[in-house]
Amino acid sequence: MKKKDDKTIYFIGMIVAMLIWGVAWPSGKATAEHSNAEVAAFWRYAISFITIIPVIWYMKTPLKTDKIGALYMIIAGLLISLFNYLFFAGLSHGEAGYGGTMVTAISPILTYLLSITVFRTKVNTKQVIALSIGIFAAVILLKIPFEGLGFLNLNSSYFLECAVVWSVVTIIAQKASKRVDPMFYTLIVFGITGLTNMFFALPYHPFEISKFDSVFWWNILFIGVLAGTFSTALFFISASKIGAHQTGVFMFIVPVGAIVSSWFIYNENIVLSTVVGCVLAFVAVVLFNSKRGLRKKAQVI
Repeated sequence: MKKKDDKTIYFIGMIVAMLIWGVAWPSGKATAEHSNAEVAAFWRYAISFITIIPVIWYMKTPLKTDKIGALYMIIAGLLISLFNYLFFAGLSHGEAGYGGTMVTAISPILTYLLSITVFRTKVNTKQVIALSIGIFAAVILLKIPFEGLGFLNLNSSYFLECAVVWSVVTIIAQKASKRVDPMFYTLIVFGITGLTNMFFALPYHPFEISKFDSVFWWNILFIGVLAGTFSTALFFISASKIGAHQTGVFMFIVPVGAIVSSWFIYNENIVLSTVVGCVLAFVAVVLFNSKRGLRKKAQVI
């Protein structure tokens, strides 16, 4: 009983981190509306990189890896810089609640499919059923039964691309976890992402501070510090105590935060198809992870 009680604070920490990540979606929409995707993308990770350094120092994180680990961090940083741009570009055109739900729900399904097709991961019957439910959830979230290929429009295509990029980043992070401490990995990835996005932001003069209003700065600080540094540290600390097996389930708190905060801030409608698709994706992830790990047919570096 005591062991369960000891984990309560980490369960709470994980929930808080997920809710903040959810609120980051409408907050990101506000920053995109008061600047542009390039500038918002740069400042988000520039702030996260600067503010995570004291956390790394306080936690006495080992700052070491090997050549393969360094390569993983470089690739992840470049991909997240792309994700970061797509995140703000999507929010400048589409709804924050829908984007937060779509990316969070579809990414795990794509990650599983990539693991099976690219890394030849073995799956059992229960996991095949889970993937089938997950694919159906993705179809609902993309509104294919109602709008056909309407998800290819500008509003939704950015979010779909976000989900694809994030699924690849997830696999890279899983591979890198054996070679580098998660917090050091995060530090380097934040730095590479911020630097990459800076080059694309320079034509828009991101360092002219007075050019952007208080709405932009308050929201970018929220995303950079709370959704970036604070929630990331909270996530890794809590995940290390709770266990990776249960971490994926908590990710489905993100759409709740995104949908509710978007409804409150932007008066976005809570669409039934989005809720149904999110619930089905949640069921798929729980079912897929109901047994310990996956046995791999081939180990890939």
